Amino acid sequence: MKLSLVALITLLLVSACSTTNSRYQYADDFTPEAIANVEAIPDPVPVSEPRSALGNPASYKVLGKRYELMSDATGFKQEGIASWYGMKFHGHRTSNGEIFDVYQMTAAHKTLPLPAYVKVTRTDTQESVVVRVNDRGPFHEGRIIDLSYAAAVKLGIHKLGTAPVSIEVLKAPLSQTVRWVQVGALSTPEAADKLKKRLTDITTEQWDIGVYPTASKEKPLHRVRIGPVPENKLDALLNELKQNGVNTPVVLARYQL
Repeated sequence: MKLSLVALITLLLVSACSTTNSRYQYADDFTPEAIANVEAIPDPVPVSEPRSALGNPASYKVLGKRYELMSDATGFKQEGIASWYGMKFHGHRTSNGEIFDVYQMTAAHKTLPLPAYVKVTRTDTQESVVVRVNDRGPFHEGRIIDLSYAAAVKLGIHKLGTAPVSIEVLKAPLSQTVRWVQVGALSTPEAADKLKKRLTDITTEQWDIGVYPTASKEKPLHRVRIGPVPENKLDALLNELKQNGVNTPVVLARYQL
């Protein structure tokens, strides 16, 4: 059956959150085999980013319902139910063309511009996290945001499935540019944790230092990264690492994560 051009573009733009798409290996969603140390995964720091080339049509239609995207999300707040999505979608592209990683602090929303930074607060516990919205969904009545598995664990809703939340769009600080420093990509989590501890010991500032597994099951790597690091502190950190025998760090921008 041939699809019209409009229908084809809609399928490409709409999120992995629409479970009717047959491109996924698994019929049902599920959790990772092992829960990562999510406390080592930092919340994203809001930065000024242009709208993604993908995932930002003026409107789109899913399951017979049309959604109009916001032209300006400044100060946007909303209350409703949060859900989460996991390994069924891990390694697949999000609506804005990025690769979904269950261990990153990301989320899906139906009408926010992509990307957007959102503070998510559980209204029953007052726990909160910050996520970067890069996907579309959830397309279930009453649900306002779909969290990555890491974000769900941080909020304590991964076992519940859903929870009441309030969300608030965050504005990026003016002229703040941040980077990440990747210090190693190791084959075992034990080696990565050992390097993380060493970095904690040799750095004078209390940086967020995380271990991020790759999506590959055949040759998984555990990437050790410091960040986010404000650009005006980057040289000092690199010099400190070099003085302590860390000679080959790689500086990353957000799009390289």
